[in-house]
Amino acid sequence: MTAQSFPPAVFQSFDEKSDRKTVAPRLTALRAAMAKAGVDAFLIPRADAHRGESVPPGDARLAYVTGFTGSAGLAVVGPRKAALFVDSRYTLQAPAQTDTGKVKVVQTDRGGMNETARTVIPKGGKLTYDPWLHTPGEVREMTKLLAGHATLVPSPNLVDAIWPDRPGAPVSQIEFLGHNRAGRTAPDKIAEIQHSIAADHADAVVLTLPESICWLLNMRGRDVPNTPFVLGFAILPKKGQPTLYLDPAKITDELKAALAGVARVASRKAFPAALARLGKAGKAVLVDPASAPEAIVAALRDAGARLVEKRDPVLLPKSRKNQAELSGMREAHALDGVALAKFLAWFDDAAPRGGLTEIGIVTALEAFRREEETCVDASFDTISGAGPNGAIVHYRVTGKTDRKLAPGELMLVDSGAQYLSGTTDITRTLSTGKPSDEERDRYTRVLKGMIAISMARFPKGTTGGQIDILARQFLWQAGVTYNHGTGHGVGAYLGVHEGPVGISSRYTAPFEVGNIISNEPGYYKTGAYGIRIENLITVVESAEFPGYLEFETLTLAPIDKRLIRKSLLSEAERAWLDGYHHRVWKEIGPLVKGKVKDWLKEATGAL
Repeated sequence: MTAQSFPPAVFQSFDEKSDRKTVAPRLTALRAAMAKAGVDAFLIPRADAHRGESVPPGDARLAYVTGFTGSAGLAVVGPRKAALFVDSRYTLQAPAQTDTGKVKVVQTDRGGMNETARTVIPKGGKLTYDPWLHTPGEVREMTKLLAGHATLVPSPNLVDAIWPDRPGAPVSQIEFLGHNRAGRTAPDKIAEIQHSIAADHADAVVLTLPESICWLLNMRGRDVPNTPFVLGFAILPKKGQPTLYLDPAKITDELKAALAGVARVASRKAFPAALARLGKAGKAVLVDPASAPEAIVAALRDAGARLVEKRDPVLLPKSRKNQAELSGMREAHALDGVALAKFLAWFDDAAPRGGLTEIGIVTALEAFRREEETCVDASFDTISGAGPNGAIVHYRVTGKTDRKLAPGELMLVDSGAQYLSGTTDITRTLSTGKPSDEERDRYTRVLKGMIAISMARFPKGTTGGQIDILARQFLWQAGVTYNHGTGHGVGAYLGVHEGPVGISSRYTAPFEVGNIISNEPGYYKTGAYGIRIENLITVVESAEFPGYLEFETLTLAPIDKRLIRKSLLSEAERAWLDGYHHRVWKEIGPLVKGKVKDWLKEATGAL
């Protein structure tokens, strides 16, 4: 079988989503709009009002102006200069996409602004921003950074004013999960959150994150790529039904009937008035300063509401997957394991003979996944990095960048799928020939870190920030590291990235039973190769030690043994790997046949 024999991909486009040639004229148009508005600079974030990783086309303002299509970033455009702030994941991608003669690319720890902004904004000037696209926390940080230099002023969105063919708001069909998939009824979830609202001495909470609203009401949609979100806002009082505010085009008789007795539905246009009523009534309203738009907070504050600034109360309950959700996630990983076995068997046969391309590899993997009818989307654009492209952490292949995989190079494939039963995310680094000694050393150190997390046992109350070093220690011993988190939370048929738990220094929420997290250390040598190995894991009670927690691995796919330097593995690590592969064979082996089964038996054999 060859890459050309697969049907075209439908979950992922390989078109160039930006053109650096458009950067200069769009900056000129934006500066004209700034001059007309009497302001000195304008902020352009990657985020929309719902803070999603995937945004609708009409909200991709950062890409429209700068050409940068990464999932996080911020641009500041002044009268003569412009700066694009990105984190370490995008230090290679951003300069490749934008016009660096017009836009200075600046790396920051978390993608926010730094002191470079002062060189872009005139001293004493006005920096304007759309308050629907920035949180109160962000505004406070930026105000502090620019103190004594410039003033932040809310404004209508000036990018929208210069975007003549801006796509309209998305409208997709809304579905509701049955109890077998959700595990809890919406009224039960609402009652739990209302108890939390009362405990925080608030009268209501404003929900702005689509994953929180979708989880609370057991609904899903298709408003953005890769994630089954319905975009909207909700107000949940501590007593009574919540009100869901949606684009009027989404409000149908069927939707009202599905939510009858659970939630009221209103037009998004009525949302500002509802905020004003809360304020005029003197209500205490809970808002999350890390995710709620400043426009919402300002509307409540100006109307007289007492603000209770705390984390979105849905995030923690949502992260604790119940048995139905865990069962669905295990089913999704079994289905994905079948697709991965077929893909890896095909890849092992085709790669050494040459001719494979990055796009062809993405297309093949998607085709194997789509053989399962409950696979409805990719959970993110597949990262298919051949050789040096594997060193670009969030590489997205396009027709322009598509690279042929040469035999002997490392191939990094980071991908995931949305099955109706759950969400998957897996990375495998694959051998296509004889690896170098350095590649085997780095690969084995990455593997040792992944195994260390997989085998970890820790007391309740432990955070991801505390165990992150377990994955990094073996790379540190060789004087190298990686500049991304070791793991992120994963939703159950929701977002492939979710909070509030994860594995990196920035995660402070303790692990709880039912959390699902990625486990993905890596190593990247710019211009040469990239290595990452990723499984999804879930938190379980330790059967042996009361009061302790452990991880159960959900992902079921072989790890390439040919890249391992066996002498670097301890007996315990070898035993874990052999045990993992035995489980993959036991659970996936009966679901495949023929050459795939033969390949899987070999791939999961003892080290």
